[in-house]
Amino acid sequence: MASSFTRMMSGRHRAVLLASLGAGALTAGYAMTDSAAAEQRRKIYPPSSDYPDLRKHNNCMASALNPAIYAKLRDRLTPNNWTLDQCIQTGVDNPGHPFIKTVGMVAGDEESYEVFADLFDPVITDRHNGYNPRVMKHPTDLDSSKITSGVFDDNYVLSSRVRTGRSIRGLSLPPACSRAQRREVERVAVQALAGLKGDLAGRYYSLGDMTEEEQQQLIDDHFLFDKPVSPLLTCAGMARDWPDARGIWHNNEKTFLIWINEEDHTRVISMEKGGNMKRVFDRFCHGLKEVERLIQERGWEFMWNEHLGYILTCPSNLGTGLRAGVHVRLPKLSKDPRFPKILDNLRLQKRGTGGVDTAATGDTFDISNNDRLGKSEVELVQLVVDGVNYLIDCEKKLEKGQDIKVPAPIPQFRK
Repeated sequence: MASSFTRMMSGRHRAVLLASLGAGALTAGYAMTDSAAAEQRRKIYPPSSDYPDLRKHNNCMASALNPAIYAKLRDRLTPNNWTLDQCIQTGVDNPGHPFIKTVGMVAGDEESYEVFADLFDPVITDRHNGYNPRVMKHPTDLDSSKITSGVFDDNYVLSSRVRTGRSIRGLSLPPACSRAQRREVERVAVQALAGLKGDLAGRYYSLGDMTEEEQQQLIDDHFLFDKPVSPLLTCAGMARDWPDARGIWHNNEKTFLIWINEEDHTRVISMEKGGNMKRVFDRFCHGLKEVERLIQERGWEFMWNEHLGYILTCPSNLGTGLRAGVHVRLPKLSKDPRFPKILDNLRLQKRGTGGVDTAATGDTFDISNNDRLGKSEVELVQLVVDGVNYLIDCEKKLEKGQDIKVPAPIPQFRK
């Protein structure tokens, strides 16, 4: 398999090489074979000269990368000419994050996970709590009827949401998308979404074509994704050609939403106010199945394999890519010193209600599943349902002056 990825260097890569060699080497340079060009580059710039200084970094990539892995992978190319340096750029430029331990690398295409497996595999194992992508297989299950006790107390839960991402096979992922490929993603997705019927029927809003009124309405509805400003995203190339071929689709009821060409080709979201997670997940599963069917009718398919599940840009979202979350009020529990341990044992994470780049403020938190890979969609949503019900039960006990217990740890996945 690896031999199929050892392809001819593109004109762009050869031009960079020739520029480094100087104009006098132009004629000889064009006559070089690819292996000779790579060998010449290694002589002039050995891997040790390019190896990044990661001594002050705290991300999964920095923990896994070493000089030997870098030397082995630096000169490899995927079929779309994506390199190791491009994979790790965001982790090199961003030593740490104030709220979470980041992954520190992204994929440029589906093949990145195989070509650079010597680095991606340990990063995946680190991020996904021991999951071994070489031998373990990822389950998927979109049967929402299996969810039990999926309705929360609205006095505590303000809103419920389930989201995931999907990538269209054969096209580069957003960090590596050319303008033509990005427009192809938009074309395929919009044509497919036009086929949604019934309570899923809706319309598409192109970021580049929006009126100010439409833009403000989507902002007021908390639907609009803006130009990436987080260094984690900009250093990964997410803002390239912004806002070309980016847009938002939602159904008429504004409960089923799809972002196009943000961090992933598509980001599928089911959401509503209140605590009816069961209904949100029902809509999510039905809508996602319909979107996949319509994509396949047009001769395309989503990236998926049995070990990594659904393939997405960031390794943190491999597997289900699913994040089921609620905005929940926990004024007393959040002040209890046992709160972080309870979340850890329930395999839950908390964020600020503004997203991953915001700190939690006040007594309202965004609580969601910590895992993506190794458990099915049904398992993860049920984990959130059970966990949030436990948190609400703790809150009610504390309100009455009763004691609470830290639950036993939940296994992350079945081996």
